[in-house]
Amino acid sequence: MPYVATANLPWPEARPLADCFFDRDARQVARELLGKVIRHRVGELWLAARIIETEAYYLAEKGSHASLGYTDKRRALFLDGGHIYMYYARGGDSLNFSAGGPGNAVLIKSAQPWLDAISGPASLALMLANNPDAQGHPRPLERLCAGQTLLCRALGLKVPQWDGQRFDPQRLFVEDVGEQPAQVIQTTRLGIPTGRDEHLPYRFVDAAHARHCTRNPQRRGQREGRDFHLLGPQDAPR
Repeated sequence: MPYVATANLPWPEARPLADCFFDRDARQVARELLGKVIRHRVGELWLAARIIETEAYYLAEKGSHASLGYTDKRRALFLDGGHIYMYYARGGDSLNFSAGGPGNAVLIKSAQPWLDAISGPASLALMLANNPDAQGHPRPLERLCAGQTLLCRALGLKVPQWDGQRFDPQRLFVEDVGEQPAQVIQTTRLGIPTGRDEHLPYRFVDAAHARHCTRNPQRRGQREGRDFHLLGPQDAPR
């Protein structure tokens, strides 16, 4: 696994993913991002969330923003892997990373709060304060980052600050903390309009957290082999 050079680390044991991790096929990146931890520094605190759901997008298919053509706003999608592409969706911010090949990217759909020696109770308290429910009450932890806009809200990630930027190990990066899903669900993406390649199986979910992602791909009525596929640790994305 490629990591950022030691001289740039925010703390000695940190393992931020290098840009070359992202500069690969979008499906491979989407699948391998499951279990990785997004860390965002806010003041003296590192807010953190473990990725449990992703979606891959390609220039050559109709479901992607890049398929609509190059604009200055979409510039990050056409740069090499490891650029941040953020946009507004459903009244909130959404986080994407450019992948290998112009116009290809990965959308971070949902995550779970991550606690360790770096991101502790104070960090979690700020994430809860960032993202209360509609009544102003703290959300249950399993729902705090269960959706692309909820994730950005909890982590304090904003389009004006990060769109078009590269990762910065001192402020925002994705870290390998040694977590790897025992099983991955591969299925179709969410919210793709009819006729825009909605059938493509480019969504990846950590099976252990499927109940807490944007929409459970194993909910009642869904069948393995028809509606989703199960991948083991060594299985390549379909």
